[in-house]
Amino acid sequence: MIPRIPVSVDLVVLTVRSQQLSALVWRRDRPPYEGRWALSGGFIKLEEDLPAAAARVLAERAGLPGAPVHLEQLQTYGYPDRDPRQRVVSVAYLGLAPDLPASTEAHMSWQPVAELTQMAFDHRRIMLDGVERARGKLEYTSLGAAFCPPEFTVAELRRVYEIVWGRPLDPRNFHRKVTKTEGFLVSTGRTTTRDGGRPAMLYRRGPAVLLHPPMLRT
Repeated sequence: MIPRIPVSVDLVVLTVRSQQLSALVWRRDRPPYEGRWALSGGFIKLEEDLPAAAARVLAERAGLPGAPVHLEQLQTYGYPDRDPRQRVVSVAYLGLAPDLPASTEAHMSWQPVAELTQMAFDHRRIMLDGVERARGKLEYTSLGAAFCPPEFTVAELRRVYEIVWGRPLDPRNFHRKVTKTEGFLVSTGRTTTRDGGRPAMLYRRGPAVLLHPPMLRT
């Protein structure tokens, strides 16, 4: 007889909030791992495909219906002892989002990634895999702008890179790279003083998907 193994989706939803890379998590109120932070997740329904299940969990469990979250499949986790209750295979999704309001679900909250050192199940491993995927994505795609509001300054975009990569960047060099990369940024023709100092040009995300040349961390 072929064994039936439940399949779930778990979401690593990341944002830059209060100048920190943060993840959307909830604190478990029952065993196993009672009191530990966990990613939002849920079992896949029989009639669902994976992207639909991830979108449903984002809306219903994470409490972010209609939020501008970029979702992509991260990795599958299926080693036998990842859940002490039963064998469960999890398909993890990575979500990148601008600074969002609090979740509509009272049990969910944004917590700094650096402080999530003890998590339920294998969720810390999954979260760290998501963080590393996000760091890599910022090198060769335009997804760095997914952490920004619809209109942003180069300084605000640079701060996203600094927070996600965890290191300071040279402002002039960064400005030159992002403004010279074809299709990365599109000027709105407007300026703002919200960064302080002189008026700064406002941009929006351009049509480019891949960056040529890439924005390397080294």
